[in-house]
Amino acid sequence: MWSDLSLPDAIRAAKRVGFDAVECHWPYEFAAQEVKAALEETGLQMLGLNTVRGNVEAGDNGLAALVGREDEARRAIDGALDYAVAIDALNIYVMAGFAKGQDAHNTFVSNLQYACDKAEDHGITILIEPLNAYDAPGYFLSKIGQAQTIIQEVGFDNLKLMFDCYHVQLMEGDVSNRLRKLLPIIGHIQFASVPDRGTPDHGELNYGHVCNMITEMGYDAPLGAEYKSPLKTDETLDWMKDFARS
Repeated sequence: MWSDLSLPDAIRAAKRVGFDAVECHWPYEFAAQEVKAALEETGLQMLGLNTVRGNVEAGDNGLAALVGREDEARRAIDGALDYAVAIDALNIYVMAGFAKGQDAHNTFVSNLQYACDKAEDHGITILIEPLNAYDAPGYFLSKIGQAQTIIQEVGFDNLKLMFDCYHVQLMEGDVSNRLRKLLPIIGHIQFASVPDRGTPDHGELNYGHVCNMITEMGYDAPLGAEYKSPLKTDETLDWMKDFARS
């Protein structure tokens, strides 16, 4: 959202239209001081940021599960942690990348243990997110059960699941029951319409129901609007009025 603006100005735009918090993908082209100043000016919390993807031109989409690139993956974790600490971000999403097999699993677990150990002293949560196989074919982490196994094996309390309703619905469905079951390990929830990843006012999922259910479960952290639209973001926000009434 607001991809046509700099990150500091996107934060200001989010405040202007009534968002309670913000998150970002890769803020690294902007000095942390600039982003921190925008957050302080608006009073918004930065919920989280992502580790770098690697060599995007070569097809990378994360590094943490890539065998033989452990040093690069850990530099990405260190960089994300330094930036998160500088702007008081709550979470870091560690991107797995395109990989498969037991060696990739072992590499991902080891790198996540490294990340969790480093982040623990700062009160920062590490997130992992299953991505759907339509948008990210070949991504190492695609199913909820796989994420549960990894979280258990890593064994750190500050490793949590990023539950993106869009990805989960495309891959496995049953979003309501999965949210209820997985609540103890969920660190962040995101949403977009299914199947087009647009504004959450149409498609397969009834987000009025989903959001009411999330509230009834006692989850009171901000939810992340991570949708795409060919329109300017300011032209896509009518859904917020319906959410405010639900």
